[in-house]
Amino acid sequence: MKKPPQFSKILIISCSQIGDVLITTPLIQRTQALWPDAEIDFLGLANALPILQGNPFLKEVIATKRKQGWRASWNLIKRITRQYDLAVIAQPNDRSYLYGWLAAPVRVGVATPGLEDRGWKRWITRDQVPIDYFQQHVATEKLRLLSTFEATKASTQAVAMTPPAIQPLPPSVQLPDRYVVIHPTPLNAYKRWPKANWVALIEFITASKMPVVFSGGPDQTDAMLRDELLGALSAEAKSRVFDTTGQLSFGQLTGLLNRASAYIGIDTSITHLAAACGIPTLALFGPTPPTNFGPWPNGFVGAQPYQLKALTQTVKNVTILQGEGACVPCRKSGCEDTPNSPSRCLEEMSAERVILAFKALNVT
Repeated sequence: MKKPPQFSKILIISCSQIGDVLITTPLIQRTQALWPDAEIDFLGLANALPILQGNPFLKEVIATKRKQGWRASWNLIKRITRQYDLAVIAQPNDRSYLYGWLAAPVRVGVATPGLEDRGWKRWITRDQVPIDYFQQHVATEKLRLLSTFEATKASTQAVAMTPPAIQPLPPSVQLPDRYVVIHPTPLNAYKRWPKANWVALIEFITASKMPVVFSGGPDQTDAMLRDELLGALSAEAKSRVFDTTGQLSFGQLTGLLNRASAYIGIDTSITHLAAACGIPTLALFGPTPPTNFGPWPNGFVGAQPYQLKALTQTVKNVTILQGEGACVPCRKSGCEDTPNSPSRCLEEMSAERVILAFKALNVT
């Protein structure tokens, strides 16, 4: 059997958003399985690293920022330069590659399509994995970074996300025994589902005596959408809504999700976290190809859980709904290809469709 080279210190690098970091957790686990005696560190953006809280396979997490002063940059460079034997570069941006080049003499990395075999990034890496935004899921894309060292193909092993360690809820958050978590706010506007549709969905769920818990981050946009939805609900529906917007850490959110009967959300990092917790997860997808970034059904064995396009598809605990347009999925930032653009595929996804998909979960 092919034996991997021995590395004693490994750095995994992903300078990207929260969801991208969560998606690397199978890579972290597989790295530890290949080199059980190695120390594994993770380098990423400070705002995304809490999703790795309590990860049992990491020795240390190292934070950087998108914009930081020369002193902080210099201290980071001194901290990582030639301190590792292997650098695993999980994002194709220049920053991640530069850190990998500084950190270790052996480097592997993901590559921007069309640039795999040329340029300085190819020159500094032992092996590169081409990105395919339509046909390759990001979870298995990351795992392919280890294929040059592995004897067993990744597609024969179960792939599992590692949620952050559970933390107790704050005393101010009192929840019922059964509930559905709803996360309506995306990072960018082009992933929004219409407010009136959320209201119709919440009215339906609460009418069946099932409480709803709002999930949301500390940003003002999350609080504004929560207030607008609460203001549009009937008094009876509002009495069965519990709000945790801006109140929970990722560890507390993991605890909230683990106790939930189901989760409904748009294409965002919390939807990936809900899927990782193993609860019934209903994800509303517009421009994003689920074959590339659909919430991974935890424990799925294989390289690709999803079809590129299907109005409804369910794999293990995850159900994905896509828009009906011929252009779906386009992988653009909405119809105008800007972060604040509308997405017709989501605007035309009716509340009735989502209610029927929710009923199919059989959680009420």
